[in-house]
Amino acid sequence: MTATDARSARAGGGSAVGGVRDVLTLLLLPVPLLVATLPAAFAGGGTRRWFGGRDESRRADAQAAKDAAAAAFYELDTAQRDLRISIETITAVDSSPRARQAVEEFAALGRRIDEVSHAYIEAVDAHDLDRDDLEPSVATQARTALTRAKDDLVRVRGELDRYERGLGPLLSGAETQLARLAPAVERARQALLGASNALDAVRATGLKADDLAARLAALAPELTKLNEGAGRHGVPETLRRADQVLRDAEAIRTEAARLPERAAEIDRRLVSLRTRAEALTTRSGTVEPVLSELRRRFSAACWQDLQPVPEQAAVNVRRAEEKLAEAAEARAEQRWADATSRLSTVRALLNATDEAVSAAGDRLRQLDAVAADPQQEISRTRFAVRDAQRLAMDGRNTPDPRHARPLDDAVARLERAVEGLEGRHPDYWHFLTETDAVRRTAARVVSDIREERGVGA
Repeated sequence: MTATDARSARAGGGSAVGGVRDVLTLLLLPVPLLVATLPAAFAGGGTRRWFGGRDESRRADAQAAKDAAAAAFYELDTAQRDLRISIETITAVDSSPRARQAVEEFAALGRRIDEVSHAYIEAVDAHDLDRDDLEPSVATQARTALTRAKDDLVRVRGELDRYERGLGPLLSGAETQLARLAPAVERARQALLGASNALDAVRATGLKADDLAARLAALAPELTKLNEGAGRHGVPETLRRADQVLRDAEAIRTEAARLPERAAEIDRRLVSLRTRAEALTTRSGTVEPVLSELRRRFSAACWQDLQPVPEQAAVNVRRAEEKLAEAAEARAEQRWADATSRLSTVRALLNATDEAVSAAGDRLRQLDAVAADPQQEISRTRFAVRDAQRLAMDGRNTPDPRHARPLDDAVARLERAVEGLEGRHPDYWHFLTETDAVRRTAARVVSDIREERGVGA
């Protein structure tokens, strides 16, 4: 029996217990004495001292006060028990400062409840309202004490109700987390089962998936902790663990499901990159004739930067072929990450080689075009500058210096480039790089003007 139960037992009064005791006493008497006693007992015995109407009214008032105090006591005790369940729910989920403060406030309320409960029990014990010789003054004192005890119980019950209303947001959050707990753990378990089934299906096709199996095995301790429950690890930590296991298991399942497709993609890339490497080996052989043509017809400045291309192309293709062999070996051993990494390296090497080989042919075509008709390049560049100048003057009497200055510099740069074409062996490549730089300057000014006017609008 708890302390509160003990208080409740004592607070219920002694009349029923006394009646049982009287009956037992009668049953234990000798038969003659019992026969002699029964008429008197059931007839009231004539020993009870009856008060007048006013005195009996005082006894009734005291008894009513006692009953009201008992009702208030039981209501407070029940409310405290119910609220303790709410506090235990919050403490199981929430360790925030606000939750700790709520626990401390509940403990303080508990101490006040103990004080008024103790005062109520003392008031009940101090006054036996069933006594035959109960004095009217004692009945009045009992009523006063019991009314005071009842008022104190009601007052603290009010404090408890106000506290419970303030507890609403914390309790709601805790209940929400508790409601999430079982479904979250179940989802995590199902995700692990799905990952395991996906791995079994992949292995049935002849793929090993050892890395995925290792990742799945690493989740076993987490599953053990989930099975141990929130009682051991706490609700927030269990929810976090369930969410993490769910994400990890889903990732394993997804990768396992994609593994056959990934293997097929690696096979396709192996074939494609091997074919491309062979084609680049053939194309690399065309660079030397192009360089020879450049050397024969143009100044050294037009082709010197392309001199390393043939040798670098051969080195890159050779390295690409080595990485292809490594990728094929990794694929055979089902080391998927290694195979993918090697293929990415092969692709980068071939891209660089392709750009270098293409640059030699493009250089020759550009130089041929400008040597045959430099005026076309000049006109194209001047048009770009003039278009930018018109935009800079649009709606203005004088251009903004921020726009005019770079355009003036671009015009001067173009004129110098044109002058550089004079002479016996003009540097056409320098001319082309200069005109390209002038056009980029004009485009940048146009972009700045449009951006400023767009912001202003």
